[in-house]
Amino acid sequence: MKKHAIVAALAAVAGGSALAQSNVEIYGRMNMTIERQKAGGQSSSAMVNNASRIGFRGVEDLGGGLKAGFTLEHGFNADTGAQSQPAFWARQSEVNLGGSWGMVRLGNFTSEAYYATADYVSMHNHDTGTSSDALYAYLGRNRDKVAYRAPSIGGVTFEAAVTQRDLPGDTNRTIDLAANYDAGPLHLGAGYEKNGDANQFALRALYEMGPLTVGGYLQRDKNAFAANAGNRTNVRLVASYVVGVNEFHANLGRAGKSGNVADSSATQWTLGYNHNLSKRTKVYAFYTKLSDSAAGLYGGDFSSLAAGIRHNF
Repeated sequence: MKKHAIVAALAAVAGGSALAQSNVEIYGRMNMTIERQKAGGQSSSAMVNNASRIGFRGVEDLGGGLKAGFTLEHGFNADTGAQSQPAFWARQSEVNLGGSWGMVRLGNFTSEAYYATADYVSMHNHDTGTSSDALYAYLGRNRDKVAYRAPSIGGVTFEAAVTQRDLPGDTNRTIDLAANYDAGPLHLGAGYEKNGDANQFALRALYEMGPLTVGGYLQRDKNAFAANAGNRTNVRLVASYVVGVNEFHANLGRAGKSGNVADSSATQWTLGYNHNLSKRTKVYAFYTKLSDSAAGLYGGDFSSLAAGIRHNF
């Protein structure tokens, strides 16, 4: 009886130690809008899902500064409950190992070049839904990636990723490079992607002046939206002003002509308002308009007046 008691006590201590060294977090977002849209000269009303998701992430302290972690993230349409992407864990499914030397990541995850540039300045609704950036050239292939994230040195972080060619149709590897720099109110970023004959490079800047934040990015890409489309320059400017729990947002994007595609320039702008009910919940409204050219590289003319609710958990 005493031996059994001792074994049980040791098991309880070991279990408590394991729990203290690792944890799993459930997180997510519900984000929905009601919209009045106009596309191709036709008006309609719609309920729109804005990248709602649920995820699981965890980390285990292995000792000596070494940590193992994972993230699984599922995207779904909050209006119907159906999954929003072809694969159940298509938003993210990665395992990683890190320490003072940096982090190695394996699996499926979003381009860090995108996070360092377009996503960073998409402040009003997280670059989701109908007001998302239609003009940014995203070339990254998210799956089958190996990445290394360097530790921060003097406010500078760097990440490099490459995809594998292990599935049918994987004729090219995608190369993804990103750098970020933070110094007080100044935030700078750069991103580069290459996939076969297509590539893109972008620079981003954001500056905070009390309640006012201004910034934008400049992108140069080749063959991003169509084969042999040629070179293109894309610029986006953003601004936000915060008054208490209220946020006022504006952004303007302009894509120049793709070199080999006639009449292919486009403009997109958005005005938005957020009212934060708490740190996790907000109500918001926006108007967005995309003026596409005759070439229609970005899906044609579109506009939407929207009101929504976002809740993070």
